[in-house]
Amino acid sequence: MNILIKNIDILDLSIDDKVIRNSNLVIVGDKIKSIGDYDKEVNYDKIIDGTNRLAMPGLVNAHSHLGMSVLRNYADDYDLNVWLNDYVWPAEAKLTDEDIYWGSLLSMVEMIQTGTTTFCDMYFSMDKVARATDESGLRGVLTRAITDIGGGGDEKFNDMMDLVLEYKNNPHDRIKFYISPHAIYTCSSELLMKCRDASLDLDIPINIHMSETLKEVKDSMASNNMTPIEYINSLGMLDAHIIAAHCTHITDEEIEIVKDKNFYPIYNPTSNLKLASGFTPIKKMLESGMTIGLGTDGSSSNNNQNMFEEIHISSIVNKAVEMNPKCISAEDSLRFATINGAKALRLDDIGELKVGNKADIVLISLDSPHMVPRYNDVSSLAYSAQGSDVETTIVNGEILMENREVKTLDVERIKYEVKKISEKLMTSR
Repeated sequence: MNILIKNIDILDLSIDDKVIRNSNLVIVGDKIKSIGDYDKEVNYDKIIDGTNRLAMPGLVNAHSHLGMSVLRNYADDYDLNVWLNDYVWPAEAKLTDEDIYWGSLLSMVEMIQTGTTTFCDMYFSMDKVARATDESGLRGVLTRAITDIGGGGDEKFNDMMDLVLEYKNNPHDRIKFYISPHAIYTCSSELLMKCRDASLDLDIPINIHMSETLKEVKDSMASNNMTPIEYINSLGMLDAHIIAAHCTHITDEEIEIVKDKNFYPIYNPTSNLKLASGFTPIKKMLESGMTIGLGTDGSSSNNNQNMFEEIHISSIVNKAVEMNPKCISAEDSLRFATINGAKALRLDDIGELKVGNKADIVLISLDSPHMVPRYNDVSSLAYSAQGSDVETTIVNGEILMENREVKTLDVERIKYEVKKISEKLMTSR
């Protein structure tokens, strides 16, 4: 499909002004063909008027648990340990593969409607999540979280590797499977090292929760006499590409260990605040040169999949923590959600609108009262924009939403099915 977007302003964080004014963007197939001049002799399959709109890279949600939308508002106002052990894990034990399928689709609807085009999901029933991803049109990095604290580690590892190998040997343009031990407190050292070996042998990244709470750090010190990152370093895991969700309590010493490694912390400000997990030391990470991604976490601890909320919160919370309004800029937060997220997920052809990259694009309306006036578009996107300002969502050159209408999914059917799941969970609570 050939698409021409005319008279559009385009976000480009690589230039001084950050925005290319009144330009044109051409999509051919799944890639951006040109920016600026276009061939007026071509018969385009679709022409979109970009007047009073801003094109920006599709957002990258680098850490979530999509199926957990079925547990939205199910258990709130608890710390992570109580929330997981007393509420989430018992409820998850009652979920079927189909429940995860419908819950994942609901999260995908939210993402399409709020400008996310790529996500990294860590959950289970991942074959069903792959099916949902394919149907939605989104770009997904899928990771089957494995544990062995309750036994069954070998079976879970083998199930995970079956999916990893299936998608490595039969590449899908929009779906990848990565290796995913859940966390150091749910995985033995033996299982962590098996994941390390598989990652290095196959050159496939590892996705893991890391240093999310003080309890995790204290328990690691008690069990291993090392902090969590020191511990995985002792196991040789830092030789692999690591996507490290949270890193809320990363220490200065750990930053020194990982700053020159392929180690990518994923900042989850809403979830960390809501679960009272703490404040990630983003300023220190930035000063060390680390590449920081951004994620929503699951909808049971967020409680949505709206990345514009994460951009907003990530851009302001550390200013207060550090008592320094310059420690994180609006541009920093936009990079977390676009360019950096793409690097963290090792996706080299998304995150920026440039010729040759995949056509993962969202069009933002500049017409809402909160987007007026236009002094600084980068500030507007970080401090003013709402997910509902996304009018059009394009992934791989396919239009998933146009004028706020989702094209690829039956939104009403998905809501109906998730409501049924919630009724089942409430009656068995």
